[in-house]
Amino acid sequence: MHYEEIEAEGSLQLNIEGKIDALSSDEFQSLILKAFVKSNNIIVNLASVPYMSSAGLRALILGQKTAESKGGKMIIINVQPQVQDVLKVTGFDSILDVR
Repeated sequence: MHYEEIEAEGSLQLNIEGKIDALSSDEFQSLILKAFVKSNNIIVNLASVPYMSSAGLRALILGQKTAESKGGKMIIINVQPQVQDVLKVTGFDSILDVR
């Protein structure tokens, strides 16, 4: 997994690239939590993420809870069809702000 951080109008956008699985989910989770230290509003761009395991979903839920506790928000954008299917099957698409 690779990533890029971009600051934009009161938000921090994380552009993620690669699979998010058991091997990379800890790094993904850490990246999200560190981003919330820098900004209360995070945008997670998953345009280049072809696969996400349940461990990646756990990181997103933790990010959502962190956003709520800080009075901020986490928006997930550009979700690929395979990842979107996982979000729908698990019901996470109704819990997370997916655009």
